[in-house]
Amino acid sequence: MATGSGAAEQDRMTRASLSRGNGTARELNICAREAGVSRLAAAFSQLPESIGDMEENNETIDPRCLQQPPLAGDILKELDVFGVSLYAILTIMTSLSMLVFIDGAIYIYRKVQYPKKTAIIWINGAAPVISTMSCLGMWIPRATMFTEMTSGSYFSIVVYQFLLLLIAECGGDEAFLQRFGKSRLKISTGPCCCCCLCLPTVPITWRTLFLLKLTSFQFALMKPVLTIVSIVLWSNENFNQSHAGTKKAVFWISLFLGALTILALWPVVMMFMHLCHTLTSQNIIPKYAMYQLVLLCSQLQTVIINLLARNDVIGCAPPYSSQARGSLMNQQLLILEMFIITMVTRGLYRRTYKPLIPAEVLDSDSMEKTKLTVKSEHGGV
Repeated sequence: MATGSGAAEQDRMTRASLSRGNGTARELNICAREAGVSRLAAAFSQLPESIGDMEENNETIDPRCLQQPPLAGDILKELDVFGVSLYAILTIMTSLSMLVFIDGAIYIYRKVQYPKKTAIIWINGAAPVISTMSCLGMWIPRATMFTEMTSGSYFSIVVYQFLLLLIAECGGDEAFLQRFGKSRLKISTGPCCCCCLCLPTVPITWRTLFLLKLTSFQFALMKPVLTIVSIVLWSNENFNQSHAGTKKAVFWISLFLGALTILALWPVVMMFMHLCHTLTSQNIIPKYAMYQLVLLCSQLQTVIINLLARNDVIGCAPPYSSQARGSLMNQQLLILEMFIITMVTRGLYRRTYKPLIPAEVLDSDSMEKTKLTVKSEHGGV
């Protein structure tokens, strides 16, 4: 009997513990369910907001804004009366710019002696060539990369030719050295060393003149070479102007070209600062101003607009994406700006200027003035 009662008591205790365990398990399940429900409720409370945002984004973004630039035929279909008028006016401006350049090139080829006429023809062609490339890019948006590269390659040669023009206006290398051989050249000028006022001046020698030409010539050589490299990489899908990043080829090529550009502009600025007073009679200051305007409009303006388009500051307007619309705005501005520069440049270069007085004449005149001064001081003896 004692044994039976002990077994019954043990069974009762086991059932009590199991009931307590089952109760604890039920409580844990209930807590887990409540926690899961609360998490689900929080997730569902955020879900409608995200869906609403997605719907809003889908309503504001046109699928055509994410596509490639349109074809020329698509542009003609989208143009209204104002668009047709605008495109026609800009195309006429481009044609007039090229006709004015051809007329001026024929005049300069007949009237101006070599090597000055070569430099002048190259410089006069900067604005019409950039205008023509911009017009082609405006009509054929998918060719924008090639038209911009062509304009940049041409202008790299213009930078070098303007340096040659400054020397040619003085009569050539020998006449330049004979006139300025005893003076010194200031190198603390822009765009490289405008803040380095402590830099010393350098003597003007054959070696100095060669280094100035070489520093400017490297840009005229490397820009077309890097353009060809960029086209080869583009054909292999390794070069895309819309892809920005330190691991992309377009970033390093653009960075290298920027350094070469600054380095090539430096000798031109040094030479201009040294000759601006001597060549005042040749209207060198307005000529240099037109050259600088072409530089700012074709290079700096393009970079700024492309940056704004990449950051979606310039909005999408189907069938143009943000970047394609930015390129279109830049091309239309360039056509107008280059047309004005072409007309002003024609008035500056299509005229004959009196040549500079040779250095020998200046030396003889200075010697005669010195003799007269000495005679007057000694009473005419």
